[in-house]
Amino acid sequence: MERPYRVVVAKPGLDGHDRGAKVVARSLRDAGFEVIYTGLHQTPEQIVQAVIQEDADALGLSLLSGAHLTLVPKIMNALISEGLGDVIVVVGGIIPKSDVQKLKELGVKEVFTPGSSLHSISAWLEKELDEREVRY
Repeated sequence: MERPYRVVVAKPGLDGHDRGAKVVARSLRDAGFEVIYTGLHQTPEQIVQAVIQEDADALGLSLLSGAHLTLVPKIMNALISEGLGDVIVVVGGIIPKSDVQKLKELGVKEVFTPGSSLHSISAWLEKELDEREVRY
């Protein structure tokens, strides 16, 4: 890692299942990331404020409710409105294959679905952030 990267892990919307988000957050922490977990039931505005307050390099969104095509566009638009278009956004959870490309078209860099290994998530994020660091 070029430096300790800061990652906000958030659970947008009304989905009350956060075990996966907590496992990923812990795995990222163990891999050397500074991780901030926002907790359940976060609004898009609260999530973006957390990214600002924590000066985050990346944002991980965990969605299991099926509301990803409603919530993610709001979050992406809010990030851009706040001048945070360089924050790397990843989405994890129950995401139909048919929606992955739609999320990427919104600016999501990667989508991790059930079965993704914890190592693959942290390795991908580290590589992506290291490459971004070199570009800036």
